[in-house]
Amino acid sequence: MTAEPTLCAIVPPYVLDRLAEDGHEPAARSLALDAAHRAARLTAVLPERAAERAADRLERVISDAGHRERLPGRTVRREGEGPLPDQSVNHAYDGLGATWTLFSAVYGRHSIDDRGLRLDATVHYGQDYDNAFWDGERMVFGDGDGEVFGDFTVCIDVIGHELAHGVTQFTAGLEYRDQPGALNESVSDVFGSLVKQYALQQDAAAADWLIGAGLLAPGVQGVALRSMKAPGTAYDDPRLGKDPQPAHMRDYVRTGRDNGGVHINSGIPNHAFYLLATALGGPAWERAGRIWYDALTGRRLPSDAGFTAFARATVAAAKARYPEPEVADTVTASWAKVGISPT
Repeated sequence: MTAEPTLCAIVPPYVLDRLAEDGHEPAARSLALDAAHRAARLTAVLPERAAERAADRLERVISDAGHRERLPGRTVRREGEGPLPDQSVNHAYDGLGATWTLFSAVYGRHSIDDRGLRLDATVHYGQDYDNAFWDGERMVFGDGDGEVFGDFTVCIDVIGHELAHGVTQFTAGLEYRDQPGALNESVSDVFGSLVKQYALQQDAAAADWLIGAGLLAPGVQGVALRSMKAPGTAYDDPRLGKDPQPAHMRDYVRTGRDNGGVHINSGIPNHAFYLLATALGGPAWERAGRIWYDALTGRRLPSDAGFTAFARATVAAAKARYPEPEVADTVTASWAKVGISPT
């Protein structure tokens, strides 16, 4: 299954909206660019690029937009070439590689489409562009404005998050709206965090469970864009507002903005995964991550799956892979703690 291409950006539109309303010009420009790319994706036909597939080999191409708004930009680093003086290029190259390595080494997946898709990325997109996104074909990074956001290539979990949207695109194809969209975002947060944890060789107890730690500029009152450990606590800043993510279904946010709150309500399944990973212990990419991966790629999850359907899929995945009943019981208990009953 391959979903229709959707622009999936790391900074939620409600954050940029608030900044733009306060007169922050980079945010206003970023919103306009995101809207243009989103509209373009609605009619896009993604190229097959079959000739570039190498099933068991990592292939990366990094391009430089030169602060223009045209993609892909000038190719500056290909697979196997050494580092450049431009650290944004190197960070993007390394982050793509770390994401490929997690999915290959842990889950046996051959790139994000499981067919050896070359990983393409563009850095230095636009002037002070306050976002990074996966557009169905490539990753695109802004440099940030230096006042609220820094360089978007510096966070390995941001890169993992965006490429994980590609994994979802080529597997369950979760619709980008309401609960399926929140699951889409949550799955990307889960695997984005796992990319970072695997690269650092951290177990669940040692991980920070933050998405975008280090992305906020000095002076911003916050630690990251989102917290899986404690949704709703990532930031509380006069310019950004307060992190609106709920951790429990009793606080589920019903809104027409942000495609029905896909970046907001993702905090609920995010927290369920954190609870599961820490309850099982050890490296989160092993049992907890494997259960989530099996549920996502098992070809039984409908594209319009809500939280309960996904919870049931994870319980079924745990039962199928692990004979010990306590593993599936822990999955069920983790969902129950955020107000979702898989039974």
